[in-house]
Amino acid sequence: MDDQFRELYQEIILDHNRSPRNFGSLKDATHTLEGHNPLCGDHYVIYLKIKDGRVEDVRFEGKGCAISKSSASVMSEFIKGKKVSEIDQYIELFQKIVRGELDPAEYLEKLGKLAVFAGVSEFPMRVKCATLPWHTLHNALHGKQNDHVSTEE
Repeated sequence: MDDQFRELYQEIILDHNRSPRNFGSLKDATHTLEGHNPLCGDHYVIYLKIKDGRVEDVRFEGKGCAISKSSASVMSEFIKGKKVSEIDQYIELFQKIVRGELDPAEYLEKLGKLAVFAGVSEFPMRVKCATLPWHTLHNALHGKQNDHVSTEE
């Protein structure tokens, strides 16, 4: 990862950790799911309001490291307004980028800020931190509402 990309990665992680977007509960959520990584203690609840096949609103609450919190925050901004039918492709792309399987430069236009999470691939132990909110989102969208997901596996 080049220095400019590394700086942007650090800036986004720190900004979204200090001031997470869409933080808090959502009273009229249609989908709610708890995600937990017992190995590190990251713990979040994702709230979604799905209307007409789109994510009308999204919120999250909980606690965890800077990477997991900023990932949840950026994710919440990114998916708001998107069709549920297209979100799975973004979940897959994000996971491949944080695992270092894709060149983030090729996906900057499509993923925006999410591409900077490629920096996580330099720290394999932190991949689960970045992907916890995304695993939780995926499971919430695919029928595991009002349940919980663990990244312990």
